[in-house]
Amino acid sequence: MLSYIKGILTGAEGSTVIIEAGGIGYEILATNSAIVNLPPIGKEAKLYVFLSVKEDGMSLYGFRSPEEKNMFSKLTTVSGVGPKLAMSILSGMDLSSLALCIITGDTRSISRIKGIGKKTAERIILELKEKVGEDSAGVAADAVEIPSGQDKDAMDAITALRALGISMQEANNAVKAVRGRSSTIEELITNALRSLNG
Repeated sequence: MLSYIKGILTGAEGSTVIIEAGGIGYEILATNSAIVNLPPIGKEAKLYVFLSVKEDGMSLYGFRSPEEKNMFSKLTTVSGVGPKLAMSILSGMDLSSLALCIITGDTRSISRIKGIGKKTAERIILELKEKVGEDSAGVAADAVEIPSGQDKDAMDAITALRALGISMQEANNAVKAVRGRSSTIEELITNALRSLNG
């Protein structure tokens, strides 16, 4: 089983990258976050990879981090979600936001990703909510970069903003922007709303 590939980046076009390691050029279909963090051509690169073996051939999928690879593996266990759709999901939303959407049951944000309808979004949440929740106890802190002791306040604030019709990305950004000057959940929500309204 392959864990990661480390070698010289020799090519990158669209979502496909080529890394040469040990005299072999590996063609890898990578997520957006992996691609934007690649070094220049000719420099050493490292991608975490998943090898998919099917009757019609093999494919390598590349990820920026072990956590992104882990989410990919979870997504492919969902009925109707194959490797290509899982890659679209990971390229359509950052990892923290996706985990938060799954935990909070935010079908609307997930269904905005290209190729994902409401039913698929609901299935992803239904089948992964428990698994992602176990792995992402600190997802609110990761998403908004706050101290771990305030995880619940961040989650509650984001959930409250989502209930007001604010998108997941806007809610995350607003909470992140005001976390330093908000000592209570009420202040966090109020200040986040003020920042959104300019």
